Amino acid sequence: MPGDAPSINNKAVQQNTFDAIVVGSGISGGWAAKELCEKGLKTLVLERGRNVEHIKDYTGATKNPWELKHRGHATLEDRQNSPVQSRIYAYDEVSKHFFVNDKENPYTQVKPFPWIRGYHVGGRSLTWGRQCFRLGELDFEAPKDGFGIEWPVTYKEIAPWYSYVESFAGISGSRDGIAHLPDGNFLPPMDFNCVEKDMVQKVKKVYGNERRLIIGRVANLTRQLDDRGPCQYRDKCNRGCPFGGYFSSNAATIPAARRTGNLTLRPHSIVMEVLYDKEKKRATGVRIMDAETMLTEEYYAKIIFLNASTINTASLLLNSVSDAFPEGMGNSSGQIGHNLMTHHLGVTASGRVEGYEDTYIYGRRANMTYVPRFRNIGPSSKRTDYTRGFAFQTYIGRGGWGSLPGKDSIGGEFKDRLTEPGGWSMTLDPFAEMLPYYRNHISINKEVKDKWGMPTVNIDCELGDNEMAMRKDMLESGKEMLEALGVKNVSARDSGSRTGRGRVYSVHEMGTVRMGKDPKTSPLNGNNQLHEVSNVFVTDGSFMTTSACQNPSLTYMAFTARACDFAVKTFK
Repeated sequence: MPGDAPSINNKAVQQNTFDAIVVGSGISGGWAAKELCEKGLKTLVLERGRNVEHIKDYTGATKNPWELKHRGHATLEDRQNSPVQSRIYAYDEVSKHFFVNDKENPYTQVKPFPWIRGYHVGGRSLTWGRQCFRLGELDFEAPKDGFGIEWPVTYKEIAPWYSYVESFAGISGSRDGIAHLPDGNFLPPMDFNCVEKDMVQKVKKVYGNERRLIIGRVANLTRQLDDRGPCQYRDKCNRGCPFGGYFSSNAATIPAARRTGNLTLRPHSIVMEVLYDKEKKRATGVRIMDAETMLTEEYYAKIIFLNASTINTASLLLNSVSDAFPEGMGNSSGQIGHNLMTHHLGVTASGRVEGYEDTYIYGRRANMTYVPRFRNIGPSSKRTDYTRGFAFQTYIGRGGWGSLPGKDSIGGEFKDRLTEPGGWSMTLDPFAEMLPYYRNHISINKEVKDKWGMPTVNIDCELGDNEMAMRKDMLESGKEMLEALGVKNVSARDSGSRTGRGRVYSVHEMGTVRMGKDPKTSPLNGNNQLHEVSNVFVTDGSFMTTSACQNPSLTYMAFTARACDFAVKTFK
């Protein structure tokens, strides 16, 4: 009735209280949701972007190029609205809705740093490259070379958790017996093509056990796993897979969490800060802004998992200031936001493989071959000009009609040539380790706001002397290897050196909330807890102490499952 006192919901706190809160729904957030829900915790998952339903929202995933208005290509308008996102290989006319609009989500590049993001349920688990390699003892013991801090976890401790997540995610690969690239719990490997089979033998003949060519270890299912898959060999993974042929939060972990009846998923929820009780010395919950209504709300829980991605998680902690933590929650060490790492790319060696004109490939295998790290793994491979190492992601295939020259592009003879594939080629793309430098960091930018009025971030990151020396070897060894294998017309280039040390390009950002044994030098302990706030866990790429050179997502999964197990046992 008009004039009556407004109704007060005295149950608001109770209705907004859960056992656990997970911030982010990507690869690690999805795993946190699954593990916490399956262990009986009523869990709220907060995702800042829109909901994406498995299969239903994979629009255009089954269309052929001629069925698309722009034949699958991004438009000029797309590139203007998202000049950063559109640079990644996975961005196209169909998949662009899985990437942020850069104008709405600005950030400041103090030095060039393309930051690839997807704000929606599933995050980058819908567009990731799916390569899944374990880190080994060599990687966990890497800081013994004097760079970075000691890992608080050994390979022996994390190995069972690698096996655990591999069995659920579904990783296809071969057991190769390489000590520094441990074998896993694999589905059958994808097949080599005919040229790859020959190259495996040539590598063995030329290099012995010093270098190996193996099939990629990939989260694409080579046989059905529960209600998912198998992979259909379409190589359209960045559009979302209606067959569930590869691992994603949407296809695997979130449905598993939902089946328990313990999951509450809230899209359009921008987490503004983590709330803290100074007396209890614990986090009590989070404050969010609804991305559609712009209204704020608070949610409460005993356990909080931060999985918003490396840069966003560090930003969230830095924005969570209080009397107890004036520099950001859990940041008495001053390390949050620092030690930003990624894998440095941009060196390529390629050439023509002669012969095999009477053979072709079957299907579009969404996987490549791989040359594991072969530098600084023992006395015989020790380098004096740099530490750590790199691996080659390797591509061997036939060209298409697009490789034909522009001349004589008319007539029957030209049309006949269009039906013939081009020649075979081999390309080596190194993925290389970056050392953790304190100077490489993110910071809060209160002057530049995003669409929702939230502070943005500055990213200040560049390669060091170690990386620059490594890049020289990447270039030289790539060219040398192709020539040794009989590849013709070999060329090699470093496209990342054109701007000196400023260009860092990868989607594997890590390290801004690193784990370690000493609270003075690391925000997290060996269980992924904030040293200073024991009920806050960080299990996205932020926690990484070193980056290794392997694709890191499998490691995020393993550490997330381990941390959830510890959290439930500790707080239940």
